[in-house]
Amino acid sequence: MPSRDATTHWVGGLQNGKGEVTLDSSNAGTFSVSFPTRAGNPDGQTSPEELIAAAHSSCLAMNLSGVLEAQKITADSIDVSAEVTLGPAAGGGFEISGIAITLRASIEGVTAEQFAEYAETAEKTCPVSKALAGTTITLDAALN
Repeated sequence: MPSRDATTHWVGGLQNGKGEVTLDSSNAGTFSVSFPTRAGNPDGQTSPEELIAAAHSSCLAMNLSGVLEAQKITADSIDVSAEVTLGPAAGGGFEISGIAITLRASIEGVTAEQFAEYAETAEKTCPVSKALAGTTITLDAALN
């Protein structure tokens, strides 16, 4: 499997500095980052937490489609949102204090109980969920 990479160029201190994150593998774009926008109003800039949310939501959507496919099921649609929270860490600094995932899907012929099982399996086996195992992850999954 291939690896993917991104680069950040930063200038200045934490509070007054700024940076640019470039998605190198895909060349999909360069995005501005700064600590004031990370800790406050995004003001059109991204943050590590938003990028983690994007990674987590897209990975889980793909992983759920794979879990369903193993059961010979194809969803009509899968929508996943991930809310990544930055908070103060015990002992100083900051930490990602939690990730709240909301998963909704339209799937014909699947009961709510079956879907809950598939969603739980997908979350537990999602590579990004595994990478973030040190963080509290909550899952709210339901059929549309």
